[in-house]
Amino acid sequence: MSSTPDIARHGRHSTRRTSILDGWARTRQFLRGPATLVIAVDIALILLFSIISPGHAFATRRDFTNMGLDAAELVLFAAAVTFLLAAGELDISIGSNVILSSVVGAKVVVAVGGTSLSHYGVYHHLFRGIAAGVAACVLTGVAFGLVNAFLVTWLRINSFITTLATAGIGYGLSLVLTNGSDVPGLPQQLQTSFGVRNVLGGIPLPALVTAIAVVGLWFTLSKTRFGLRTLAIGSSRDAAERAGLRVPSHLVILFVIVGAAAGIGGVIDISRFATTNVGGHQTDALSAIAGTVIGGTSLFGGAGSIVGAVAGAGLAVLLETGLVIQGLTPFYQQIAVGCVLLAAVYIRSRSGAGDHRRTRRHGRAPGRPVDSASKTDNRRR
Repeated sequence: MSSTPDIARHGRHSTRRTSILDGWARTRQFLRGPATLVIAVDIALILLFSIISPGHAFATRRDFTNMGLDAAELVLFAAAVTFLLAAGELDISIGSNVILSSVVGAKVVVAVGGTSLSHYGVYHHLFRGIAAGVAACVLTGVAFGLVNAFLVTWLRINSFITTLATAGIGYGLSLVLTNGSDVPGLPQQLQTSFGVRNVLGGIPLPALVTAIAVVGLWFTLSKTRFGLRTLAIGSSRDAAERAGLRVPSHLVILFVIVGAAAGIGGVIDISRFATTNVGGHQTDALSAIAGTVIGGTSLFGGAGSIVGAVAGAGLAVLLETGLVIQGLTPFYQQIAVGCVLLAAVYIRSRSGAGDHRRTRRHGRAPGRPVDSASKTDNRRR
């Protein structure tokens, strides 16, 4: 009888020890991952630009606030597109989706808010107009994502070709709706109450909304069965289908997630500038994908890192801000990000070659990540 408590205590100690070892193993895996390297590069850039910028202007709170505002949309797009890339799909229509969503939302604000030509910029139903405009932005983004999903899953058109086509269609619709001009005269309250408002001592409110959304996306990808299934689909779609996963339905949800992120980006856009930006967002998709790949997400599916995507997107913003403070045009930022992307892909390909050789020695299927494979097998059992 007396041995029973000893056995229970031993079992608890063993479980606790196993939990600590698992936590340490996950920590070591994260520290060795590409996301950690990108975070280190971000910190190094902050220190470098803080030292060499004239009057140490880069290190001011005002600049960090502006960078947070600049990064709000790009970080959100990078986190959302991580899901698609992890599942082996692409969406290069994000920029057009943002433009179309912002145009539809702005026109709804003007129509529902009650402004007229005789009282331009006067909104008799301000709250109603803003609420309807925000809803229109998000719903337009979701509808755009559903169109992409329909073409990819039902008509089985390659996602790159699909989103390349819808990018042109969405941008063309935006020009048709606006006749090639921005929608001006949006209520200033939208800007002052959200777009440029700071909370908690200098954090832009759009950046805080993005942070909350990114945390939710991280939890979904890392801690839920939905995230596990996303990685399983990217690792091997045939195996995922044989395991009973409803791949088309899952992909629809992923495209909707990216579309909703673009719709939220449209809300941030019109609230920040109190107008649309029909001529912008042409490189949003490429910047988001570049940041995601730099952060460790595989272009071929099966591996994804929300933390790495955030760090990679932040890298682009840091480079742009730092180079502008140094007196260079923002165009150099595109060159710098392109070089970093090439370096990241090269390093990943070299490490992948090493993993492939180790895989063949240990008998694991080449090209399949260890974590995704083991999790899928555990789920089957």
